[in-house]
Amino acid sequence: MEWIGAGSLLAWLWLLLGQGFFWRTDVRLPDRRDPDRWPSVAVVVPARDEAAVLPASLPTLLAQKYPGRAEVFLIDDGSTDGTGALARELAAAGGGLPLTVASPGEPEPGWTGKLWAVRHGIALARERTAPEYLLLTDADIAHAPDSLRELVAAARSAGLDLVSQMARLRVATFWERLVVPAFVYFFGQLYPFRWVNRPGARTTAAAGGCVLLRRETAERAGVPEAIRHAVIDDVSLARAVRRVGGTVWLGLADRVTSVRPYPRLAELWRMVSRSAYAQLRHRPLLLLGTVLGLALVYLAPPAALLAGLAGGAPVVAALGGAAWAVMCGTYLPMLRYYRQPPWAAPLLPFTALLYLLMTVDSAVQHYRGRGAAWKGRTYGAP
Repeated sequence: MEWIGAGSLLAWLWLLLGQGFFWRTDVRLPDRRDPDRWPSVAVVVPARDEAAVLPASLPTLLAQKYPGRAEVFLIDDGSTDGTGALARELAAAGGGLPLTVASPGEPEPGWTGKLWAVRHGIALARERTAPEYLLLTDADIAHAPDSLRELVAAARSAGLDLVSQMARLRVATFWERLVVPAFVYFFGQLYPFRWVNRPGARTTAAAGGCVLLRRETAERAGVPEAIRHAVIDDVSLARAVRRVGGTVWLGLADRVTSVRPYPRLAELWRMVSRSAYAQLRHRPLLLLGTVLGLALVYLAPPAALLAGLAGGAPVVAALGGAAWAVMCGTYLPMLRYYRQPPWAAPLLPFTALLYLLMTVDSAVQHYRGRGAAWKGRTYGAP
């Protein structure tokens, strides 16, 4: 047990200092100034059965205070709950930016539903306004009134082709408090924002809820056609942009929020498990390595501490306790970002165990033919 505790402590010291300071939460929009001319923007919102959240999100897009030309395109991806009609009602009642609601029909073979809708929205925008930028945002994302202005100013000031903000997810119920901050923490550990934001970096990612993309760069990258099969579309999008020499920036949001509730563990479980095995490229060896890595990094510290205390092995207890302490320390900034109490930090091993089980379940569902299932559709490995 002593070598397990030592290995876990060494892993945490490496994560603390050598993984791009992933645990820090100070990566926000870069310095920005107003451009001499505000470029035109098309806001593309793919939506499938989103009537429950649309009243809290769509009006915030229509109410954007943007000095240039902007138009919203909501693409109804085969909804059965009246999403398209509700969007028109909200636009008629609230006014603001022009809104176009359209439906592309069922996706062609090889396309995921979301990217099929994005394709249709971009095509409409090209015909209607020929925008210089595209804001790709999900139907459950609410934006502060100056969100679009700030995104464009950041892109212009820093010469960025893609600017993405990780929306602040809802944290209200017990399970949301337990799982959601860890979701963003694990994402940052996998894709450290500071590494992503280095020019030419190999580590590349975006957060699909809020992506501002230069249209000319999207065309050079062949987006969305080049990533039409992607289940994890945001990371695939960022990689496509970087492959053609585009500049990418990713950080945390202050005024972009998700209004989608996840009141029960079952909803959060589906959110994670639908794409976890796709993240591992459907490779059993990567799954095995992930399970062992999660066990060593997150489960071994409390196990070593408790085993050392119970078995009278002070060295084992000290190693486990030190690793657990470093783990908690790296989690505290994310808890503060989500306005959660610091005493929640020691619960991270339990949350990691849940994520381990979600990842295994994702693989099981994949081999049962039900992998990457979302809102009535199932996508296999490309």
